[in-house]
Amino acid sequence: MTRRPTAASQIGVSHPLRTAVSVLASAGLTRAVWAGARRFPPGGVVSWQRCNHRGRPVSLLAGPAVALASAATAGALGRRGQRCAGLLTALGAGVIGGYDDRAGARPDQGADKGVAGHVAALRAGRISAGAAKALGLSTLGVTVAGAFVRGPGPRLVAGGVIAGAANAVNLLDVRPGRAGKLTLLAGLPLLGGPAGALAAAPVGAAAAMLPDDLGERAMLGDAGANALGALLGLRLVAGSPPSRHAAVLAVLAALTAASELVSFSAVIAATPGLRALDSWGRLTPTLAR
Repeated sequence: MTRRPTAASQIGVSHPLRTAVSVLASAGLTRAVWAGARRFPPGGVVSWQRCNHRGRPVSLLAGPAVALASAATAGALGRRGQRCAGLLTALGAGVIGGYDDRAGARPDQGADKGVAGHVAALRAGRISAGAAKALGLSTLGVTVAGAFVRGPGPRLVAGGVIAGAANAVNLLDVRPGRAGKLTLLAGLPLLGGPAGALAAAPVGAAAAMLPDDLGERAMLGDAGANALGALLGLRLVAGSPPSRHAAVLAVLAALTAASELVSFSAVIAATPGLRALDSWGRLTPTLAR
């Protein structure tokens, strides 16, 4: 008598164990890649340095480390049928975000901030780095969404969720640890279910980089923040029916629109609970000198 394989045996291990292993693997690999990148920085240390909001030099190498580790984890330990999409999402979003990190730092890109800046660049006959990134993330999202939804309409909506989630995390990467905390808060509830391993990769990577991010030694940049957010968006697409994707996209679009009108930093500073969460683990002004 032939035994019929269970769902757990078909994917190798149970969902909780696979997810836990993925979180630990992503965290460990992130630390290893981060250590290697700091020791042998491509192009030299200075080319990867940026000044944070306090004017302190921080390393953008954390972004590629997070993107590579997340991609490797999702591709190697994800559930069958999700591995390729996870790998392409993290790697693609990391490369696209990395392009914006590098090209967006050029002097001619200084005024191309926000939707208004990107539109102004287009009117002047230029494609800003931010606009190119938005187009790239949208294309990537629609492409990988095809692994989970069918039909042009549902794929466009699902792709918007992936691109919108990547942008949402990136919007908060303006203060130490803020994007990492958002990833953990949004990702931990998503660890359950058959698609939980897709959230495990960004959760592990964000947790691994949080001490250096809070300590103002590293910054996720677009490469890291976009990779983390895109994977969370993919987890939402893979783990929920298409009927819910439109509602998620509406929320993400509203957040993007709100960022053009108000300062999220000002809102956080004016809200006691958010202010306390935002300041947790950060360097005090005295220690940051």
